[in-house]
Amino acid sequence: MALNRLREACDVDLYTGAAAMPREDLAARIEDKQGIVCLLTDRVDRDIIDRAPALRVIANVAVGYDNVDATYARERGIAVTNTPDVLTEAVAEFTWGLILALTRRIGEGERLLRRGEWRGWALDFMLGMELSGKRLGIVGAGRIGQAVARRAPAFGMHVVYTGRARQSDARPPMPEGSRRVSFDEVLVTSDVMSLHIPLTPETRHLMDQRAFARMKRTAYLVNTARGPIVDEAALAWALDERLIAGAALDVYEREPAVEPVLLQRENVVLAPHLGSATRETRTAMSDLAVDNVLAVLSGRPPLTPVT
Repeated sequence: MALNRLREACDVDLYTGAAAMPREDLAARIEDKQGIVCLLTDRVDRDIIDRAPALRVIANVAVGYDNVDATYARERGIAVTNTPDVLTEAVAEFTWGLILALTRRIGEGERLLRRGEWRGWALDFMLGMELSGKRLGIVGAGRIGQAVARRAPAFGMHVVYTGRARQSDARPPMPEGSRRVSFDEVLVTSDVMSLHIPLTPETRHLMDQRAFARMKRTAYLVNTARGPIVDEAALAWALDERLIAGAALDVYEREPAVEPVLLQRENVVLAPHLGSATRETRTAMSDLAVDNVLAVLSGRPPLTPVT
């Protein structure tokens, strides 16, 4: 167990609250610490870092690290690490779960059945969209974007993507026949558009009213990346105006709050940030974060430093 390994080498101050650690609690507890293992719900900004003069490593249990001021930490000589690779397959699998639930109206159908409103089979009842022959647009061709794309041929989908697909393992980064195109072409031509980019000042509200207006009216949006990439008010507007067919979200702009309009829409699939939520993956993420802390505190380079 990761925590046991950490306790064997360090004195551990463990926060056991159900919600995110209150900011003042975090600031007080970090003052004499050399390392911190934090979650994406912990905001480790300049002020928090300044409260910890002995800090040597910040190990974020996530791939994205928008909750950490990594630039300032590095200026202070503090290593910042994340947990790439170990959650790639889990998030890719979950993304396809959302795609299927959305395009085939699975959640909507289950809710209707549980309400006792199903009246039996009918030729035109709850018609969805087939994936075969359709175009999947990947925004962000990193590890997770590539893993999602590699599954597309199993469903007969053609792939277009934005961003440079870097070779990360022995497998080809994208399926044969995939094309790298502009972001605008992904917007205009995709039948399903899936977001796999980090949250940065440039990507915040990337999906705004203008972006939604460029999409096909039969298209679906899926977001398993970071919530603020999508302007939720703009998404609600696009759905109300029938500019897109639906959306599936696992992450939210103001987690755990969700835009109220989205909660009322049957053509929106909503999940509570479950992308990496498998026992295998969360264990691997914890192990990697602990390995990074132990490496730095023993004078070795971190395994997965944020660059």
